[in-house]
Amino acid sequence: MNVHDKARELSAAIRESKEYEDVKLAQQAVNADPESKRMMDQFRQKQMELQSQMMSGQQPAQEELDKMEKLYEVLSLNFSIRKLMESERRLSVVMEDVQKIMMESLQDLYSPS
Repeated sequence: MNVHDKARELSAAIRESKEYEDVKLAQQAVNADPESKRMMDQFRQKQMELQSQMMSGQQPAQEELDKMEKLYEVLSLNFSIRKLMESERRLSVVMEDVQKIMMESLQDLYSPS
């Protein structure tokens, strides 16, 4: 058995999943509306900035986190954006499940005997 071939099969299965297709369709709907796309792009940019700060060990200011929460609430009022965020969350759950399953294969290597 070739692990790389199995990984490619898994990748193909993810791309064929309903969750993946839902994200793709929701992205297309958001991208079709210039205002929704602009709002989503701004949100993603700010989100990446905050994540970058956190990864470098800096805690973002509470007011920045509050702004993001308010921005998220505003975005959630947009049907297309809300649908995209919901579909991304469902795909994320699938990816987390896959990661857990893969990590189980290493568990016996690192658990005390």
